[in-house]
Formats: sequence, C-alpha cells, structure tokens
Amino acid sequence: MRILLGPDGSPALGSELDDAQLREAYAAPPDRAWLRVNFVATLDGAVTGDDGRSGSINTEADGRVFRMLRDLADVVVVGAGTVRAEQYPVLRDEDPQAPPFVVVSHAGELPPTIAAMTSPPGSALLVTRAQADTAALGRARDVLGDEHVVIAGDEAVDLAIMRKQLEDRGFRDILSEGGPTLFGCMLEAGIVDEVDLSWAPRIVGGTHQRIVRAGDLTLDLDPTVLVEEDGTVMGRWFVRR
Repeated sequence: MRILLGPDGSPALGSELDDAQLREAYAAPPDRAWLRVNFVATLDGAVTGDDGRSGSINTEADGRVFRMLRDLADVVVVGAGTVRAEQYPVLRDEDPQAPPFVVVSHAGELPPTIAAMTSPPGSALLVTRAQADTAALGRARDVLGDEHVVIAGDEAVDLAIMRKQLEDRGFRDILSEGGPTLFGCMLEAGIVDEVDLSWAPRIVGGTHQRIVRAGDLTLDLDPTVLVEEDGTVMGRWFVRR
C-alpha cells in the first residue's frame, strides 16, 4: 500500500507502508476523544452492490484498512438497519479481542444476529430512546443486561448524548460503520470528527445509496491521508471546525 498524501513526518510520498506505518497514518489524535465514520463506495458513489450489501464491493485493500480501523477502535457503532442488512454479528462472537459493538435503534429492538450473541456481557450495547417500545427494551435488557442498554434522548435518539455516554464509559476512539442514515444523523448532530472513505475501482450503475442519507447540508472537510493499493484509493478527511 503506497502513500499519496500524508501529514508532516509521513514516509516519502509514493513509498510502501508496512502495517505499523499504516496504523500510524490512521491513528486518532491522542489528546481527545474522536469519532470517525468508515465507508467503502464505488467510483459512481454506490455503497452496496447488486445484493444490497457492502461486501460485494469490498476489495482486499479496503479490507486491510477496515480491519486496521477496528483494531484501533475502542468501540464500533452501527445503525440497526445496517446491522440487519449486512447481518452483522456481535464482533466478539467471532473474535474475543474485538471491540464492543454498539447498535443504534430508534425502535429499541435488537436485530436477530445481536439477540443471538454468545459472547460475555458488555460485548454489545444498545443505544435507543426513552420512548422506545417497552417490550423491545425488556427483551434487549434480558439479552444484554440493564447496564448495556443506553437511553440517549426521549422522543428520538440524541446522538450527542450517545457520544457523551460512550466517552463516559471510556470509549475514546469511536468508529462508526454507518449506515447512510445513521451517518446523516451524526453529521446533522455535529458529532463526526473524521470521515474515512475507500473508493473501489468499480462502477455498478443503478440507484444504489450513497454514503449519506440526510436532508440538505454543507460540511467542509480537509484531506489528511491518501493511500492506494491495486486500484483502491483510501483516505482520511477531518471535519473542518
């Protein structure tokens, strides 16, 4: 994987990065909590292939960055709709060293793959609202434990409260993997610090979703890192404050 753009002190542009150098290039600032969102998209902007899942547009290079970002993260946050569509498991069900997994759900209902978790308590959390369905909240508490069901907001999930509660639990490097609706809500809430995007060298056409589903908004970002491998281009952009 070769570096095309990097901050001061980075390896020479065009040089190959080993795993340690790639981790350093993507490391979050050490002096504050940080929330980043990671997506892969095709050259024509689609975030899924014909099967409606992102796995069909992933590349080996994108997978390398995807796994590395999870390794760096203290916690991974995903919207319930994306959990269902992508059939996410609780990450620690497959890797005991993986970070805790947070599902954000307006309804308060655990997706089936999360309700079937086999890893220890604390491996998964649910973030929802106070007015979520009472029966659904009860089922979630039975599976996850009371302390792992996080109420953030009353009529709607307040993502600023969610971020604060995650930070209060010691999660400083927060990684979200979407989907587009959750990402749009995070942008509108002003809680995103960084966007990581991989462009797969592929065009799929059709009417696939983009990385953001939201109303009109304007947000400026600054590129900090750009790397490339086998035609896949991956980058980091910091939200301009």
